[in-house]
Amino acid sequence: MNFQLTQEQEMLVEAVRSFVNKELLPYEEEVDRADAVSPELAAQIRGKAIAAGFYAFNMPEEVGGGGLDYLSQALIERELSKVSWALHVFVARPSKILMACKDEQINDYLLPCVQGEKIDCFALTEPGAGSDANAIKTRAVRDGDDFVINGSKHFISHAGHADFAIVFAVTDTYEHNGRKRNAVTAFLVDRGTPGMTVRRGPKCVSNRGYHTYELFFDDCRVPASKVLGEVDKGWEVANAWLTAGRVMVAANCVGQAQRALDLSLQWSADRKQFGQAIGSYQGVSFKLADMATQIRAAELLTLHTAWKMDQGSMTDGEAGMAKLFASEVLGKVADEAVQIFGGMGLMDEGPVERIWRNARIERIWEGTSEIQRHIISRELLRPLLR
Repeated sequence: MNFQLTQEQEMLVEAVRSFVNKELLPYEEEVDRADAVSPELAAQIRGKAIAAGFYAFNMPEEVGGGGLDYLSQALIERELSKVSWALHVFVARPSKILMACKDEQINDYLLPCVQGEKIDCFALTEPGAGSDANAIKTRAVRDGDDFVINGSKHFISHAGHADFAIVFAVTDTYEHNGRKRNAVTAFLVDRGTPGMTVRRGPKCVSNRGYHTYELFFDDCRVPASKVLGEVDKGWEVANAWLTAGRVMVAANCVGQAQRALDLSLQWSADRKQFGQAIGSYQGVSFKLADMATQIRAAELLTLHTAWKMDQGSMTDGEAGMAKLFASEVLGKVADEAVQIFGGMGLMDEGPVERIWRNARIERIWEGTSEIQRHIISRELLRPLLR
């Protein structure tokens, strides 16, 4: 396999890197301190991303998206992640499951999201259903030509900016291998729909300015025309998004880790102790060597997995490996960066403590490290336990 980037990919990486440095990084400290992105700044980033051709790069060309392969998408995610999610989220990547839109949904939801006119959010997680997504309790009951939704969601990222939510609710149950399972349906629920309330959730130390929300549904009536995909087939649209999303999270982790290493290298060359640059001491230089090696391994694993997605041969376990390894490498690298910076690594006057804080969530969202290990080990054992 040849992982030499094409000239087009190298140009793409350089263009995104320049965009991040010019349009996003200058606002990172301001946003982190305010724990908010102003509407004006959000609109500015969105407009410049559209003008630069980066907006909706994950969506197919036939609907107006970037039409990029997964490897190129991973390269973009790697560069964007060198700044906080609070900012780079406005270089939007609409939920790929919107490709399940049909009929009037295409003009009402899919195309406006690709064109930057609407923003979606993905509403699956509930207070009692995080890693065990099948345990969701939000229900949607058929009532004539409508569904009536009752329940709640939490940890719903970016819902405060969203024009609509892709809401997953139980619509039936069935038996599978002696166990009761939920049949789930995805719904397109517009902000402001009677019976739906959106409320800011608890503050998170990671990615300040990138907020999670709670969604409450109290006899929220949604027309059957708002079903995304097919009734009782919500997992089919959700799983395609979640599996690919884990690879992109891995790419995000690689980018964050590389930024931490770059900062550590510069500090190690500039900081003097006992008359020498601290990088000249093995206690620091060996850390840098280990950080660089771990990042390279995580990057190659991530790019290889993205390449396998392009070939149509990636498995859930392989996506899990990329997400697991890259997120844990980021945690180690961020921690070592703090150690290299010493006391200054924990001061909020520099980006290192911010990277350290932001890194922690990567081992939790999009499936915890424990869930990834479960997916990987189950895939390894499946052929032997039949």
